[in-house]
Amino acid sequence: MPIRILADDVASQIAAGEVVERPASVVKELMENALDAGAQAISIRVEQAGRKLIELADDGSGIEISDMQLAVARHATSKLNSAEDLFHIRSLGFRGEALASIGSVSRMMLISRVKSSNIGARILIEGGRNGSIEQVGIPAGTVVRVEDLFYNVPARLKFLKSDMTERGQINALVTRYALAYPWVRFELLQDGKPVLRTTGSGDRREILAQLYGADVAHQMLEVSLEEEIAVTGYISPVALTRSNRREITFFVNGRWVQDTALISALLQAYHTLLMIGRYPLAVLFLQLEPEEVDVNVHPAKAEVRFRQPDKVFSAVQRSVKRALLAYSPVPNLATPYWSAHPFQQSTIDPAWEMAGDLRSELASVHTGEAITPQPELPSGKVPLLRLVGQVGAAYLVAEGPDGLYLIDQHAAHERVLFEKIMRQHTQKAVSQTLMEPAIIVLPPQSTQLLEQQLGVLSYFGFDVEPFGPNTFRVRAVPALLVGIDPAAAVRVVVEDFEEDEAPLANEVEAKIIARVCKRAAVKAGQILTNEEQQALLRDLEACQSPRTCPHGRPTMIHLSVDLLERQFGRRGSR
Repeated sequence: MPIRILADDVASQIAAGEVVERPASVVKELMENALDAGAQAISIRVEQAGRKLIELADDGSGIEISDMQLAVARHATSKLNSAEDLFHIRSLGFRGEALASIGSVSRMMLISRVKSSNIGARILIEGGRNGSIEQVGIPAGTVVRVEDLFYNVPARLKFLKSDMTERGQINALVTRYALAYPWVRFELLQDGKPVLRTTGSGDRREILAQLYGADVAHQMLEVSLEEEIAVTGYISPVALTRSNRREITFFVNGRWVQDTALISALLQAYHTLLMIGRYPLAVLFLQLEPEEVDVNVHPAKAEVRFRQPDKVFSAVQRSVKRALLAYSPVPNLATPYWSAHPFQQSTIDPAWEMAGDLRSELASVHTGEAITPQPELPSGKVPLLRLVGQVGAAYLVAEGPDGLYLIDQHAAHERVLFEKIMRQHTQKAVSQTLMEPAIIVLPPQSTQLLEQQLGVLSYFGFDVEPFGPNTFRVRAVPALLVGIDPAAAVRVVVEDFEEDEAPLANEVEAKIIARVCKRAAVKAGQILTNEEQQALLRDLEACQSPRTCPHGRPTMIHLSVDLLERQFGRRGSR
């Protein structure tokens, strides 16, 4: 095939593919243009998850009538004059691609008026073809109306996710920018329903309260490091966590970035403070000289490159650690007693060398490479167990006919609760009405997830109803879960849903109940009475799948008699 120059419309659509990945990409580009124009109020209206309409209006500086045609041309910008300017970028946009790219894959209308003029202008762009400019009377600022996104690129349209996912992407994006620019009034409407409204007061904690509730906002710790690399924002204390990283947000010089090194620096500061699989909430803002960061390394400007990444990493880690120590003092932990002799730290206690061998062998048992194979339990069941006691307020010790069992009380209780609730699958679960309804506030993207599952929650015994923007009222919980924090139980329903997940209805139900059971189960560190320990063992023995919790974590470790005899030198000693 001979080499030839691409047609203009094909080249434009290829370029648009780099900038306009989904409806949220359109919102991002338009919102950043509005912020660059000095807008103090930004209103966004979305219909059908952005497929039908995305309209953004701002009160920024506007566009001169003489520049309207240039504004929608490719690589036309007022923010760069030379290549050298790429290393001194202080604006969010600079490539001059946004409007041209959006216009090439939609029907777009641009209306704008500068404050010094009494008349504005309007131009229509359809599939990259520009119409003529018309004079109109409008308030100062700019309105961009994007209709029928990807109408001329049906392949791209097919790759969009569900409406719930695309709406969630838009909600999360606008939420982040509302936190980054608290002095700007943001309004977001999805299908005519208000999702987010901020006052522009400049108080970030006020926005946190609107998004996560007053209780969460009150708990958030303030980060403030005023050095060559300034780090400010909010992080959660170690008691407030999530099961994923979605609520970790970084802005660099006012630009939202997704940088694994920054997230790693944050998590390093929390090292040893959080349980495995738990992550903090964080909204952090980095300010450094434009020369120290390259923002021109990603088509959608979602990634950046630092000239001195180690210094940036250190600044984030130090600022977060300082906030954690200031607000939540961390006790110094003594050296583990099994690691060294208590009187001569340089000398390993010989008594623990055999224990080391035992730990090695137990590790090999866990990985399935035991020297002495452990006997399999028939059909995944557990035999009748005799309770010995509780260790570390976290594990039950029990004796069976074939050895010793160490049982994780939290994982075991999760399994027991899960199977009790799932056995009620054929009939509506019994509810327990709360004496005082609990109120829960969720971020906009989580609100829609919960709304999708209200019917399932009701089936399993919850009574949850909308109670204002991003707010729900919990009136009842399943009778089996009485005693747990109802707001926490409902919050966990939406906490772990994977992006773009579209499971079958019965899978949704199982996932929801597994999450609620995790929150309701007894915790490690909780001392149980002898009767409670006995009851937990009996309930676990009756389970269909007692060996793992609903999330797949083992509920018990089995130490066979043979293994114990080997370790005590009674059989096959080496």
